[in-house]
Amino acid sequence: MVDESNLNYFRDIVSRFPDGITLAFAYGSGVFKQIGNVSTDNMIDFVFVVDNPYDWHSKNLSRFPHHYSFMANLGVNAIVSLQDEIGAGVYYNTLIPFEGRKIKYGIISQNNFIKDLNDWEWLYISGRLHKPVQIITRMNNTIIRTALKENLQSALNAALLCLPEKFTGNDLFMKIAGLSYAGDFRMVVGEDKGKVNKIVESNLDEFKKLYHPFLSSSENIHLNSSCYIIQQNMDRTVTCRLLKSLPKTLLNSVMKSIGPSSSIDSLDAIAKDRELCSKHIYRGVSQIVLRSSITQSSKGVLSAGLLKTCAYSTSKVRKMFKGLIR
Repeated sequence: MVDESNLNYFRDIVSRFPDGITLAFAYGSGVFKQIGNVSTDNMIDFVFVVDNPYDWHSKNLSRFPHHYSFMANLGVNAIVSLQDEIGAGVYYNTLIPFEGRKIKYGIISQNNFIKDLNDWEWLYISGRLHKPVQIITRMNNTIIRTALKENLQSALNAALLCLPEKFTGNDLFMKIAGLSYAGDFRMVVGEDKGKVNKIVESNLDEFKKLYHPFLSSSENIHLNSSCYIIQQNMDRTVTCRLLKSLPKTLLNSVMKSIGPSSSIDSLDAIAKDRELCSKHIYRGVSQIVLRSSITQSSKGVLSAGLLKTCAYSTSKVRKMFKGLIR
């Protein structure tokens, strides 16, 4: 849980940026403590959802030109094109000294934000939001509130399809947290192999707060709150309903995984076998994440510049080796 002083600190940082941010949230080890990570000066990661990327970048470039790499010389049109047309629809400025700490902030249009949360088009920002984050701005936008809720429900549904009839809360949250890392090439080199486990173990109470409303209200789930043991209905009709409720991009990937001529009706055939469901879901998620992680990382070389990219990558590799040594 983020204490009030840190929350005010995050709010103060966000307030320095131009108007037009409809949602801002902070995430990562610079916000939430992680087991094995005792540093108090980790970079703070932010995401800003903006209603008009061109207008926002114009103001931000004028206010903080040093935040941008050589892309600043190419102008706002180039920055917005890079943001929207390559990768996962988000543009990051990274390793920015700010108020005594270093920050990284990503800008995404509201349209692309909603698209990723509803459809899992990139499973990038939507994947960040499967895990606990600290919302900075008030959510007065009904469309955003609804999309945030639907994204959590989708993550729960996908995880349930990959789990047995009876499991622990820790099992569930490991599945959920791992979705956005499946297929991520950075997990091969550059990320701590124990990252998912650390995220869940360090923030178990936050995960429970996030998903308890969905678990407790589902007629197909029995939750023992005292020991957090969960039992789900494995009936074929329930399984088929869960499959059909998956976000559009994942559903399409699952059907392609089943076979080139498969259709929505093909889901009935795999609904009787949860292990088969799990295999196709993992394959579908991996395809989405692999594509977005490669293109987004490639874009980072342009948005951050070569020197910052090397510095950022080096710090990631260092964390990876620390994780392996432990």
